[in-house]
Amino acid sequence: MEWTKEQRYRSMDDVSEEEIQGLTKLVHQCPWRQAFHIQPVTGLLNDPNGFSYFNGEYHLFYQWFPLGPVHGLKHWYHTKSKDLVHWEEVGMGIMPSNEFDSHGAYSGSGIEHDGKLYLLYTGNTRDEQWNRHPYQCLAVMSPDGSIVKMDAPVIADVPSGFTDHFRDPKVWKQGDHFYAVIGAQRENETGTVVLYRSCDLKNWQFAGEVKTGLGEDFGYMWECPDYFELDEQGVLLFSPQGLQVEGDHYQNIYQSGYVIGSPIDLETIELKHGAFHELDRGFDFYAPQTTVDPEGRRILVGWMGLPEIDYPTDKNGWAHCLTLPRELSVREGKLIQQPVTELELLRGKKVENSQTVVNEHVALKDFEGDMYELLVEFSDFTAEEFGLELRVGEDEKTVIKYDAVEKKVVFDRTQSGEAFAEEFGTVRKCTLDAETISFRIFVDVSSVEVFVNDGEEVFTGRIFPGENSNGIRMFARGGQTEVTAVKWEIKEGQR
Repeated sequence: MEWTKEQRYRSMDDVSEEEIQGLTKLVHQCPWRQAFHIQPVTGLLNDPNGFSYFNGEYHLFYQWFPLGPVHGLKHWYHTKSKDLVHWEEVGMGIMPSNEFDSHGAYSGSGIEHDGKLYLLYTGNTRDEQWNRHPYQCLAVMSPDGSIVKMDAPVIADVPSGFTDHFRDPKVWKQGDHFYAVIGAQRENETGTVVLYRSCDLKNWQFAGEVKTGLGEDFGYMWECPDYFELDEQGVLLFSPQGLQVEGDHYQNIYQSGYVIGSPIDLETIELKHGAFHELDRGFDFYAPQTTVDPEGRRILVGWMGLPEIDYPTDKNGWAHCLTLPRELSVREGKLIQQPVTELELLRGKKVENSQTVVNEHVALKDFEGDMYELLVEFSDFTAEEFGLELRVGEDEKTVIKYDAVEKKVVFDRTQSGEAFAEEFGTVRKCTLDAETISFRIFVDVSSVEVFVNDGEEVFTGRIFPGENSNGIRMFARGGQTEVTAVKWEIKEGQR
């Protein structure tokens, strides 16, 4: 189906209850609905927004087009949780409703202030010639969950030197001031991030462009920036568009990553940092956002999907989900990502296995399923290649392996089921030199998240296998390896 501009920008006020019910029925018929990931009730989910801890609960919004698996008139959908595992569907959070967000409530962030949650977001508008004008808007959520928009934008104009690609404010407080980074494009069509400063979240002053060491040729737009300090380091996350493939790097249509270094100098607006690192080496990860919880943990959630790609769930009227929450830490100048400990609440029946695998494929007894957590460690290996195959069926398998010759971790979804996005390749790799290789893997109905060596690297990918593809196999080629494996079923009814 080709979606017209009129269909993409219909107001929800013009949509009948019958149409919503029909779409909901179509969504529920999908064989690839997730069991323990946040996913849209209907339509398309993209960027996580407004991720905050407020009033005793985690609040997580996401970009939402309710009417189909395409990018159209964006809303904020609201979910909340007490434990980062069991999420309650609250419903519509922010609806495009005025002249400053007439063509979409785009991405933004949240911060608690004076007993309320302040939500700063980009209002997207278009004129009759379809020229864009972005506004940075403010909505305020009270403890009772009601959300009220400010009548006027808090940042009404784009500073000189930048184009109308100016969006995704991420706010934080430091000292007596609030600060926000905004993703931007210079007039020469190169990507950057700018900084604003405020005393009250309502009156903002442009502080300047954030000076980084990446130069003016690092992509044509930087989306969804997020600045925070962790272990006395300054970290800037962002999603640059337009990077060229370099070996195993930058294989996806768009990338997400970070630089880390000294804390930002808020006077000179300079961030001195090391190299750019990709956050996730898999296929489907973009636009991450972080928050800090009452224990001081820095927690990240990403969009498990990418723009401009068709997914197999599209025919059922929905697309995409969010990643599981990850706790961030710094190790040797690199961000480490580990599943939050609360995810252990999902663990049900447990099975274990230890054995030596020599030049063979081994199907482990009582190891199968389409929803589980799996922890596998490979040690004392002489094999040239070893790993595991997940969601194994007659003609299907998803391969997570280590190439000991090349010293690379490999995620191969060539035979994972219904194919999609093949123009971007079906294999992802990253270099890792270690004497022991561990994979902590979360498998949901249509996704795989792999945490390698305690979060040193992460691979995220959607897969769309048949319902009978639920085997798990270990293998070694060109030698042997010791394997220990623990599998937990995921308890039913988590969504």
